[in-house]
Amino acid sequence: MDDKQRLIELIGRKEKLVAMVAPSYPIMYEYPQIITRLRKLGFDYVIEVTAGAKKTNEEVIVLLKSNPKSRIITSPCPGFVRVIRAKFPQLLPFLALKADSPMIATARIAKETYPDYTRVFIGPCILKKKESLEDYPELNIIVITYKELEEIFRQFNIQNTISVRVNEKFDIEEKSTRTYPMDGGLTNTSGVRDLLKDEEIRIVSGWSHIEGVLSEFEKNPSIRFVDVLLCEGGCINGPGIESDLPLQERTKKVTKPIIENCSEREVKSFTPLNDKIVGA
Repeated sequence: MDDKQRLIELIGRKEKLVAMVAPSYPIMYEYPQIITRLRKLGFDYVIEVTAGAKKTNEEVIVLLKSNPKSRIITSPCPGFVRVIRAKFPQLLPFLALKADSPMIATARIAKETYPDYTRVFIGPCILKKKESLEDYPELNIIVITYKELEEIFRQFNIQNTISVRVNEKFDIEEKSTRTYPMDGGLTNTSGVRDLLKDEEIRIVSGWSHIEGVLSEFEKNPSIRFVDVLLCEGGCINGPGIESDLPLQERTKKVTKPIIENCSEREVKSFTPLNDKIVGA
């Protein structure tokens, strides 16, 4: 049974469910209406995966600080991890596998906070299904894409015109990591730039660019940190998203909730992504 069908059956049985929503959701859904729709569907709690992303950042910073000469390749992307295992095994020692991906970190938060609830990750990535099933089966995470969520909404007649509940918000959230799904999101929200010089950092997305950066990393020991997302432009361009919007418009969609729901001081703290946020 695939994850979508499994979730449909759990909804039908009115099982205890907690949703973990990836921060790329604004490309397809309005905030906070998406939370109300998920509650109407049968989710008792809705967590923003930005909370897990903060934990990921903290773990990456610990890895950097633990060794002043450390060299790290970090990626929350299970597709990239599998590419390294298959094509670049010599780089495996540099992968920051001790840092959980935001999905896994959020699942751990959900397991601790809502121990009797089935955890459901909702996001743009098909390969998150493999990460859950093959790498962390003990967490029992159901993974569905936004496209699959749309199919489930239609099956249960949860319309996008539903009235938003009063004072609707995520049960657990983290504002500082809402730019995580964009190119360089980890680097720009984690504090890595406070520890390393710009010339020691490489940010890359899209397979056509990744091989060159990995080759440079192998040849140039002064590069200490590589931040990789497999999809061009980052997770905002994941295959589980149903949208015809170009990357620039997707970026605006993701940054819109940041502008609308954060203070001016908080928005300014998202540097050096302000060039992407301004005018969004």
